[in-house]
Amino acid sequence: MANEGRRWFEQRKEFAPAGKVFDKDGAATPDLYTLCPGCGEMLYNEQLSAELNVCGNCGHHLRIGAESRLLALCDEDELEWHDSGLQPVDALGFVDSKPYPKRIAASTRKTGRNDAFLAASAHICGVAVEVGCFDFKYMGGSMGSVVGEAITRLYERATARKVPAIVISASGGARMQEGVLSLMQMAKTCAALARLHDQAGMPYISVLTHPTTGGVAASFAMLGDVIIAEPGALVGFAGPRVIKETIGEELPDGFQTSEYLLDHGMVDSIVTRGEMRLTIGRLLRQMLRLPPVVVTAEA
Repeated sequence: MANEGRRWFEQRKEFAPAGKVFDKDGAATPDLYTLCPGCGEMLYNEQLSAELNVCGNCGHHLRIGAESRLLALCDEDELEWHDSGLQPVDALGFVDSKPYPKRIAASTRKTGRNDAFLAASAHICGVAVEVGCFDFKYMGGSMGSVVGEAITRLYERATARKVPAIVISASGGARMQEGVLSLMQMAKTCAALARLHDQAGMPYISVLTHPTTGGVAASFAMLGDVIIAEPGALVGFAGPRVIKETIGEELPDGFQTSEYLLDHGMVDSIVTRGEMRLTIGRLLRQMLRLPPVVVTAEA
């Protein structure tokens, strides 16, 4: 079946760019198959969803929605969502190819939320946490004033409740449409994170997914007490192409991937999406000196 799928794909490449959903007539559909960018395998969407958007053939980690990721990571008790009503404003009157308000409206229609970060109070393997995740579909997960405020509030809630904080990053960096107001969020979030350590003595786990770049990578994303990355994630300040053009040199193979950063001591561990919940749960219980619990993949 796998070989049949590859042959079918080779005959119809023009209909199936990476990640495109399609049917066997080459027409786009919302709910049949997705092409794996890693191996070119046709992945049945229902099975792909059950496997948390990880290719069962090559292990490539496709993007997954912020809400789906949090629901998979946290215990089954109801999550308490926060700050969903915060909305960005066009303080600078910014216009590039289109006015910033039109970009905001289009992203809100596309994602059904007001900005690129989703935060909740929850439990992971029985440990109370404040957790949040970027939504890359909203303007590339860029960090503007609202995202910075939501992350700051997450750290502040964790400090007040004296519980650990977890942030899952998937971001193109600071949002250029908000200029220096966006860059200010780097210092603002880091200051709130410092208070989590100083005032509450609670740990912070940072999870890096594809991609984690720009002002997010240059601030709280790389300040975790433990830094975990998904396999194959691009992590860095500027992209490899920009760096190569700037310094005029060939870059090492795999430069700025999770694996490269692990080899050079920039991340602590690479964890597959299916193992993320149990790994974080064990880390939390160890760091908080709680008794270990027997957990299973189904728990």
